[in-house]
Amino acid sequence: MTPRARFIPRVFLSGASVRLAITVAACGALSAPARGRQGWTLAWHDEFDGAALDATKWIRETGGDGWGNNELEFYTDRPENARVEDGMLVIEARREPTGTRAYSSARIRTDALNGGAWRYGRIEARIRIPRGQGLWPAFWMLGDNCATVGWPGCGEIDIMENIGREPARVHGTVHGPQYSGAGGVSAAYDLGRGAFADDFHVFAIEWEPDAIRWYVDDRLYHTTVPKDLPGRWVYDHPFFIILNVAVGGGWPGSPDETTTFPQTMHVDYVRVYARPTPSLRPSPGGETLGLHGLPRRPVRLIRVPA
Repeated sequence: MTPRARFIPRVFLSGASVRLAITVAACGALSAPARGRQGWTLAWHDEFDGAALDATKWIRETGGDGWGNNELEFYTDRPENARVEDGMLVIEARREPTGTRAYSSARIRTDALNGGAWRYGRIEARIRIPRGQGLWPAFWMLGDNCATVGWPGCGEIDIMENIGREPARVHGTVHGPQYSGAGGVSAAYDLGRGAFADDFHVFAIEWEPDAIRWYVDDRLYHTTVPKDLPGRWVYDHPFFIILNVAVGGGWPGSPDETTTFPQTMHVDYVRVYARPTPSLRPSPGGETLGLHGLPRRPVRLIRVPA
């Protein structure tokens, strides 16, 4: 498996690492949007309406070697760790000896050889994340050429990551040559109040030939373009989707006495949209809260008044 090397301190970084935190007033999580989106065509989706995970769309990844991040879980193919229940995908992390690890969880990816990899589009999911110190839920993408060029040369797009000690914050990041691991080019989005685990939220990117934009609940908070990167732009080939809940690792740290198990991530749907004519403008109705073309210098916390 391709490792996701990660150890990102909770400080604002300069040089190759750019971290922009944006705090927005809480306006409530979106209800499940209709499948149609103005200016986009639905190209692929899973609403998790069946009795089990669709094996024609998803591949269960297994193992417990730390995944390049010193993670503590063993990913299994058991329904106890990943299943479809009440119209949703449920990924469940448990504290239980599994393989050589003290925790079990699940990691699934779209089948790149069966139509499950895309170049450009809007990729979104409606998710309620787990909570607790040491939990690391993620909705992300890897280039489908990882087996031949390796990581980070294949590119990685993190649509949403959360670490348990930051309950009101999610991160959006790209990793590529000369900007990977702690050097990933990243931004953070903060809720004005409450925690992301309290309710569902829609996490999305809009990805075009020369731009990637990150959204939470249709609020645009971050844009990356080639000139923002200290290395090559490697986002010009198909990527597949990954959903997982990691436990522990260098970035989130280990669970502690405050962490309760089991913890679940619920995914209402995953959708991929194509735009007939690429445009560098945000989708209609998207509220721009971030900066276009982040400078590679220290940035300050930006707080948007309620």
